[in-house]
Amino acid sequence: MKKIVITSVQIVEVTGPSPADPDRRWPAQVNAARIYPEFRTFPKNPFGAGGSMTARYLRIGTDAGVEGIYGPIDAEVVAPLIAQIGPRLIGRDALAVTVTWDALDRVDRHARHGHFKMAMSAVDNALWDLRGRVFDAPVWQLLGGSARESIPAYASMLGTPLDEDSVVEQVRWAKGEGFEGQKWFLGDGPSDGEQGLRRNVDVARSVRRSIGDEADMMFDVFRGWDLAYAKAWTRRVDDLHPTWLEEPFLPSHFAAYAELHRATSVPLAAGEHLYDRNDLVPYLNDGILAVVQSDPEWCGGVTELVRICAMAELHAIPMIAHGHNIHAALHVAASQSPIVCPKVEYLVNIVPLRHFFEIDPPVAIGGSVDIPRRSGFGIELDSSKIEKSNTIQV
Repeated sequence: MKKIVITSVQIVEVTGPSPADPDRRWPAQVNAARIYPEFRTFPKNPFGAGGSMTARYLRIGTDAGVEGIYGPIDAEVVAPLIAQIGPRLIGRDALAVTVTWDALDRVDRHARHGHFKMAMSAVDNALWDLRGRVFDAPVWQLLGGSARESIPAYASMLGTPLDEDSVVEQVRWAKGEGFEGQKWFLGDGPSDGEQGLRRNVDVARSVRRSIGDEADMMFDVFRGWDLAYAKAWTRRVDDLHPTWLEEPFLPSHFAAYAELHRATSVPLAAGEHLYDRNDLVPYLNDGILAVVQSDPEWCGGVTELVRICAMAELHAIPMIAHGHNIHAALHVAASQSPIVCPKVEYLVNIVPLRHFFEIDPPVAIGGSVDIPRRSGFGIELDSSKIEKSNTIQV
């Protein structure tokens, strides 16, 4: 096959009216900075500010006229794509995805983490889309095919109010939709004292009462607790049998994860902020995690996520990808054994808005997401929803 060369790298910004309520303010979510008063509030719905919203997509063109596209991408990755990564892609073999990944991982001393790694992820995903369009196959098929027609999803409830009536209503709604479990985002941390701890316990009890004794229920605290607080919460909810507690500490606090793992029977999950294989090694070797949650938008794209799946399989634990974007996570999950990737995360308040500008994006129906059949990731922008488009040529 003739070599296909990258000739252009573009960031496409599209803006249009948001279908979200612009006045809706999301409930506070506990986070690592909540110890400071100015970080205790949560902003308005990020998809509805001013009644409009903007999404960004990375587009890579070639001398064969075939383009790869991926997104939406986070705003933070635009700068490294423009200044560091994009120019280095021109002239490279568009199908040499793994080689390009390795080159980008080596070219900058800060490539392993942060915004550079997120930008690498966007490039990797766009190149996988391009490869799929060249060979007229969905990405999951290029990765080895699939044994499933659809992938089960759990309902991730970020942005849902935590008062008891709202919790009960939303638990019953998600259960009725057929989702395979639910994940709730707790609002309080150590700085909220005993009253906040009771609120977090009450949320867990409300979820369990409403969801039933056998259903999966998970809780995410976004790196916002300390060890003493996490031990106190897990002791009070142990009888509820949570499926997992997600990211109780900053990812650098390995010793706290290890101690909590020894102190509680509640399974622990993490991965979205551990980025790559190297970060995961001690967590896997010491058996600390029950679930790996790497994010293909942040860990290095499809290429790295597949490698992480292999590591998770070796340690006999599932990889259930984190993701505000459903595309890459869905295709990787489809290509893996159901034991390795049993389900995907579906943020019920975010994913439909995040993919608003796309034609026929993957959606959860009956608690599962059908495996896409279009070439690549099948991303196509809907011009009828776009009021303004801006292309940044890298």
